[in-house]
Amino acid sequence: MIHWLLELTREYAGLLFGLTILSGISIAIALTVGARLLVRLPADYFMHGRRERESGVPLVKVGVPVMRNLLGGLFVVGGVLMLVLPGQGLLTLLAGLVLMDFPGKLACERWLVRMPQVRVTLDWLRRRAGQPPLILDDSD
Repeated sequence: MIHWLLELTREYAGLLFGLTILSGISIAIALTVGARLLVRLPADYFMHGRRERESGVPLVKVGVPVMRNLLGGLFVVGGVLMLVLPGQGLLTLLAGLVLMDFPGKLACERWLVRMPQVRVTLDWLRRRAGQPPLILDDSD
């Protein structure tokens, strides 16, 4: 069994090395961009009725949401991959959901933020950045 595993490792050494590099890059991105995004959220971001739509130039009204959804989609895919690969999968997934716009977004975000390990990590990140902890209403 060990010989088979060693042979398999030698055969796919390039692929394993590439996955290791990809995992390292994804961890670096999650820890920098994702963490900064989550730390900058207002403390009441997950409260009902908190969010308002922006108005302004038509190009900005269309272009910015498209870019946010594309970037958020990349974060969501990366977060899902990091659930099985090394990395901060749940935090990256949350950062992607925060960026995107879709029906049921608030309920999905609130479900994820209520997970104990996610909430503890978010509060720790916010405390280190000098931000107040997130406020959640527990009505739903």
